[in-house]
Amino acid sequence: MVASIYQSGLTNLPMGELQKLVHQVGQTPMQALHLSVAGKTHTVHLKLEGYNPTGSMKDRTGYSLIQHLEDRGLLSEGSTIIESTSGNLGVALAFQCKARGYRFIAVIDPKTTEENIAKMEALDASIEMVYEPDTSGGFLLSRLARVQELCSQHQNYTWTDQYSSSANPHIHYSCTGPEVYQQMDEQVDAVFVPVSTGGTLSGIGRFFREVSPATRIIGVDAHGSVIFGTPPAPRKLTGIGSSRRSHFISADLYDSHMLVHDEEAFAFCRELYRATDIHVGGSSGASLAACVRYLASHPEDTRVACVCADSGRNYASSIYNDAWLQQHNITLTAEHLGPLESIAKAN
Repeated sequence: MVASIYQSGLTNLPMGELQKLVHQVGQTPMQALHLSVAGKTHTVHLKLEGYNPTGSMKDRTGYSLIQHLEDRGLLSEGSTIIESTSGNLGVALAFQCKARGYRFIAVIDPKTTEENIAKMEALDASIEMVYEPDTSGGFLLSRLARVQELCSQHQNYTWTDQYSSSANPHIHYSCTGPEVYQQMDEQVDAVFVPVSTGGTLSGIGRFFREVSPATRIIGVDAHGSVIFGTPPAPRKLTGIGSSRRSHFISADLYDSHMLVHDEEAFAFCRELYRATDIHVGGSSGASLAACVRYLASHPEDTRVACVCADSGRNYASSIYNDAWLQQHNITLTAEHLGPLESIAKAN
């Protein structure tokens, strides 16, 4: 397991050390929790992707996207990579590009956290900000339009295209899914997976369909996302949800999906941190919120995993900042924790 950016000071490492870390993603730890839900105690395992080199699961995706382009001979020394990102993938690609000698342009929006922008800039990424929301109230379509515009103006730009590249779900099929399965001793009742591009859900779902078809795969999405055909609406959650349907997800790869409100996700992030000192991001809080709701109606499930896509350190200025919550008229109460009664580390 590689120390994350927060432990290793990744942005300050010399080039030789960065290059050693390029291929060292994955093998992140599991943390068992005891959750008291509706009068019953459950053990739930968190897959802590914040322990990847830049602090998120997107290290896996970034590595796979760049490796895929290199394997096809589409990159050469000094190539310019461009991608639309809400934050974490931008950091992961900035790291991969700096270590491999490529230039990177991140097309982001105002919801991208201050922390992630600072890390991308520290890793020599160029930042391209879009300010106009798209028709769904999000920024994805606006970011994609800007990527297309820049690519048409600069023929030498290479778009990694996390939204349709087969390299995205493949890394989660070949690495993330198997890790969860093995760390759970090959006995998994249910896995909760936050959804953005759909690559993680698709890859993990396909793996479990092959090796453990009885395992329930639950996609976790944000209210206001259209991924599962629900109406679009503005949302504060980042790293989860989308303004358009996924190219990767098909109904045979998951059993059900659950939608989580911003307030629920944020409340679970903060309660988890208060009770256990485990610091996770908004999509992880959404996964945990969905898991608790699920366990209230499925008390028989005893082997449950939640994919926690990134560390909460990316959100010190937002989710964990009282002033930010107040600015956005977000009030968190015990009601947002639903049937959860308590959280504690299992070991």
